[in-house]
Amino acid sequence: MTRALSHDDPLEGLPPRAKIAELILGGHPPRDTYVGWQHYRTHCGLLVPAPVISLQQWGMIPESRRADYDLYRQLTNANLPLQDTPMHDKVGKLIRRRLRGNTMKQDAPTRAGVMVSGWGNYGKTASVCSAGAVFEDQWLELHSYLNPGSLPGTRDLHAPVVYVSTPVTATPKSLCASILGFFRAPTRKTATLPELVRQVADSLHDHGVKALILDDISRLRMHRADDQDVLDLMRAFMSLDVTLILTGVNISGIGLLREATWNKKTRQWEMPPLESTRIHGLEITQTEHRFELIELDRFRYTTTKQIHAFVDHLEGIEQHLRLLNAKEGMLTGGTMPEYLMRRTGGVVGLLGRLLEDGAQEAMESGKELLDESLLDEIVLRRDEPEQPPDEPVIPADPPTAGRKTPQAKRPRNTVFDDHGPAAAGTGS
Repeated sequence: MTRALSHDDPLEGLPPRAKIAELILGGHPPRDTYVGWQHYRTHCGLLVPAPVISLQQWGMIPESRRADYDLYRQLTNANLPLQDTPMHDKVGKLIRRRLRGNTMKQDAPTRAGVMVSGWGNYGKTASVCSAGAVFEDQWLELHSYLNPGSLPGTRDLHAPVVYVSTPVTATPKSLCASILGFFRAPTRKTATLPELVRQVADSLHDHGVKALILDDISRLRMHRADDQDVLDLMRAFMSLDVTLILTGVNISGIGLLREATWNKKTRQWEMPPLESTRIHGLEITQTEHRFELIELDRFRYTTTKQIHAFVDHLEGIEQHLRLLNAKEGMLTGGTMPEYLMRRTGGVVGLLGRLLEDGAQEAMESGKELLDESLLDEIVLRRDEPEQPPDEPVIPADPPTAGRKTPQAKRPRNTVFDDHGPAAAGTGS
């Protein structure tokens, strides 16, 4: 027979079972819609962790309430918070600086953009979306949550930030449809490209869009004419008083920044000018001149500063996890930091997956503690190609010897002229 809880209820603040079920089963609307982005912006980081109680206190809780608590701490352990890591801070600082400067420009014909590159599980999307949400919060507060450019008598949605995933088979039309789909704007199947471009331009203006996040930009391959047209369209959007923020895996290696070089000292990609190949009279370096590329790194474990940053990150996770036998230094003491670095290579996404799975196993096994022996049982696949070399190298163009001469590509679409959106025509 369980004892009744004292007046100081250790589970005070624990949501009722219906609320816990709603948090788990309620689902989240897709982020690439206005409703989904607003849900993300207003709910990001607001999950209140389960109360911290001891194993003894847990044993005194009525069984029905104990099940609620275990379910809620599973939810807590599965949602590790986004922490201010050095990599996350670097991305946020660049995006804030670019947006602050671009939103104050009045006469500049284009707005410089940002590219965030990194390998899988490095936290690119999380860092960029977090920075975008912070900017939108500040922008809405500055303008009293009203669109400063709206017309009297209209009720257009005010969307300072738009998040869109690059279509898998990207074409200028499919990109336009994805952006319009964010607002659930109706489109005609028979609409021409110039009509869609004009509709996108009007939507971005009417909704007060200041930042356009295009995720998974690495889906583009520059040997495809459609993908080249998509890149042209993206650059054209930069003349619409909108800051483009592109994210993707190995951006410098997919052809967008073909001549980028890696600087060993700064550990950043440098984009020197190139006076060679021209497409429609435009230098191929037009992309490099309009974007600043930042390479998202993993945790390192060489210098004292790097070690402290990694241990601080582990401490933040340790404070968030809810395991009944957890003790101080569970993740930061002894050889655990070195073990976790060896298992994950310092990749923040892999680290989170290992500890989340480990916490689930610790609860199911009754161990209620993370240690090396338990984590050894967690299978964590690390594909070698996902681990970047210390000195990334841009892949050379594939050899053409022995290959058949390809047929002439179709003419390129000219999406914008010097005066704004123009009809699609044949390239010269």
